[in-house]
Amino acid sequence: MRCIPPEPDFAEGQLAEKAVWVALKASLPDDVVLAHSVQARHGRAEHEIDILVLWPGVGMAAIEVKGGLVTNEHGQWFQSGGKDGKHRLQDPLAQSQGSMHAFKEWITDQTGSKMTSRFAYLAAFPYSAVPQDWVKSGNPRTIILDHADCKNPAEKIRHAIETEGGGTVPLAPSYLERIIPWLEGNLEQSQGSAAGYAEEEHQQDHLTERQAVLITATRSLPRIRFTGGAGSGKTWLAVEKARELCKSGKRVGLFCYNKGLGLYLSNQVAHWRSARPAFTGEFHEYVLSLGVPAGIGQDYFDIEMPRMLKELATALPADEKFDAIIVDEAQDFAPEWWDALRECLRHPDSSEIYAFMDDGQDVYKRWDSAMALKDLVPIHIDDNLRNTKKIAETFKSFAGEKFTPRGSTGLAVRRVECSPEDAMDVASDCVDALINDGWANNQIALLTTNSRHPIHLGYFQDNTIDEYWREFHANEGEFYGHVLGFKGLERSVVILCVNGFKEMESAAERLYVGLSRARTLLVVVGDSEQLREAGGNQLGLALSRAQKWDPTAR
Repeated sequence: MRCIPPEPDFAEGQLAEKAVWVALKASLPDDVVLAHSVQARHGRAEHEIDILVLWPGVGMAAIEVKGGLVTNEHGQWFQSGGKDGKHRLQDPLAQSQGSMHAFKEWITDQTGSKMTSRFAYLAAFPYSAVPQDWVKSGNPRTIILDHADCKNPAEKIRHAIETEGGGTVPLAPSYLERIIPWLEGNLEQSQGSAAGYAEEEHQQDHLTERQAVLITATRSLPRIRFTGGAGSGKTWLAVEKARELCKSGKRVGLFCYNKGLGLYLSNQVAHWRSARPAFTGEFHEYVLSLGVPAGIGQDYFDIEMPRMLKELATALPADEKFDAIIVDEAQDFAPEWWDALRECLRHPDSSEIYAFMDDGQDVYKRWDSAMALKDLVPIHIDDNLRNTKKIAETFKSFAGEKFTPRGSTGLAVRRVECSPEDAMDVASDCVDALINDGWANNQIALLTTNSRHPIHLGYFQDNTIDEYWREFHANEGEFYGHVLGFKGLERSVVILCVNGFKEMESAAERLYVGLSRARTLLVVVGDSEQLREAGGNQLGLALSRAQKWDPTAR
């Protein structure tokens, strides 16, 4: 027998409905369709049919069910229960009749044709006895099912439909099939669509916001080094710490190394109604804003620029210095940068310093930042909140033994096997396939580990890198980038294009960054042997459990 829904969830107060439902299933033929709790509107009036019987070749019946002991005194219906032992009851047959008419009007509007099938309304009292000779004006006994009738109700229902039901013809099987979709109201979501996973990302946001307790718990510590794995909410904490300090009236500098992250931080503070940091963005942009001349070469950025800043800072007026500095992705800062930044504090030896870092993402391998932060109290953040567990498992070996994924299970990581030379083209195929599967293009980022994607390269060649990052933060289309420039950033879907490594020494760190940028779906494109060589056996094992995927298959 077809039931809608297949297994109704009867609440505590619907035990009588459950009893009648079970009796109908046991008594009626298999080709009958039963529907529970059918809602119908007639104008502004709302109606509900407790149980709707659709019997092909016979007709339809709307059944109103009343539990307890049902009585009628001087034309008023009562039901047992309440402080007086009984309470007034709306005429159950009138209820059933109203629901039947509302349904007929509604289904006529939906199907576009007038309903002519026989249709009766009934009331069922599964715990009450009604004498066979009972009669009340407008309420024939034939449309009431009492305790005895409910033991084998099929013939009673057939008789009621055929003798009391309105309509001119039996219910045709073809008309029944037309009605069923309107009763079921099926709503499906494509498994490839991102719509079903927005809730998971909202949950990730909620978990991240709960990290605010760390700011409250450490407010008496003026110098802290927050160390945590990817997805632990460090960037969110850095922004919230800046907000707290600004609200207290302090002059704050909020710094990072990468341009993309710098623009993200600037966008975050731009909408604050309260005071904002005196500076937000890249360390090097801050130095240039003070008048330090621009230069080129690694020695300039690592040594000469911070030296000139340090000299300039000694002459800065006190009102241009900071009460506190905050650095996100602090592992990217050279020791000389830290020395220079300290000189930009009003009190270099005591003003507040907060560093948010992940030692495992030291992709530049040019210095030991921790040596410059010995006077900062270490606070460890072990929980991963920004990725699903499926994604977090891929980079767990990089994040440390205390690393604990807290997100939902999520979608399986997808694995596309190809050579490093073919990885770029195959990753581009993945973008097209994901969009065809229903993912929005602005949910997708393609990140390379070696040479840039042609679209990414074009911005560099045209010297329009600022526009490149503005377009990313405008969130209007798919993004093509490199893992080094995407530190601290994220998207719902990341295609990690492992197209080789410039230096194997930093390959593991690059993989760690790339694997941890996806919030909902991660696609890893590349050669298994190279991935194992670069990331180790644990990464190879994790990726061997991933879902094999061919983006060109349809």
